[in-house]
Amino acid sequence: MYIRKGKKRRILLWSIGLIVLLMNIVAALHAYRFTHFEPTTEKRVKPDALSFSQKLSAVLTGADNPRPQLFTTPQQSYVTLKIGGSHPTEGWYIKAPDSKGIVLICHGYGSSKAGMLDRAEAFLNEGYSTLLIDLMGAGAAKGNETTIGYKEAEQVAESVKLLEQMGAVSIMRYLSQTPGVPVQATILECPFGSLLQTVSARFSVMGVPAFPMAHLLVLWGGVENQFNAFEHCPIDYAAGIKCPVLLLSGGSDKYVSRSEIEAIYHNLRGRKVLKIYPLAGHENYLNRYKAEWIGDVHDFLTAEAGK
Repeated sequence: MYIRKGKKRRILLWSIGLIVLLMNIVAALHAYRFTHFEPTTEKRVKPDALSFSQKLSAVLTGADNPRPQLFTTPQQSYVTLKIGGSHPTEGWYIKAPDSKGIVLICHGYGSSKAGMLDRAEAFLNEGYSTLLIDLMGAGAAKGNETTIGYKEAEQVAESVKLLEQMGAVSIMRYLSQTPGVPVQATILECPFGSLLQTVSARFSVMGVPAFPMAHLLVLWGGVENQFNAFEHCPIDYAAGIKCPVLLLSGGSDKYVSRSEIEAIYHNLRGRKVLKIYPLAGHENYLNRYKAEWIGDVHDFLTAEAGK
């Protein structure tokens, strides 16, 4: 059947328009599910552990992200603190005898303050009191939204009003924007280089090309949560951090590349120490490198306390 050139062109344009529309719908769904946890107690399945059908569903509509729960409480005596601000949350304060200072501990994406109790114990053993807080969408914090460290910086700011020392992406953003904050030292575990890079990495882990869906997901994530997600870049935040930093990373991390870590490290302006755990992925380093982690933290804190 003969179709005139003009009609062919219109069909082509309509087809391209439909594809672009569908891609944006898929990206918007991805962005919403990536930044909004679901009220379920089921454990989150890592992208590389999904079956083919689960990966296909995740590619089309986004992966399930169960809301991080408080699955345990501190074994030590603790006080629950209410933390106000535009995103109210809650913290567990654990006091160490003859405390050398206070460490604010913030969890990563998909976790809660309950998942940081092993770090708290390590700091308590070093003689530091700790405050563990729930960031947006996790544990006792209100709502189910997360901005992967962007708006969470406000919660860090509210917590710092109570403390003198703290504990990756939300802290980096806060420190970079708040010169003169009374922070003696900071420990950062595997912060991503930029939101676009970490989203792209998740597509790559599933064996799916990152472009252009990763860019559309970041675009819609920012629109849905009312911030410029393309500017959410810890590599840039690092340039505004002047306090001493211990930067920790896994040598086998599929989600945060070595180049991202090295760029962050390069931009840090104060005294800095970089430790790479060769076989560690994007995980809790205390599981595989407990002795090394404790030793690295001890040496860093001891060096700072001696100044």
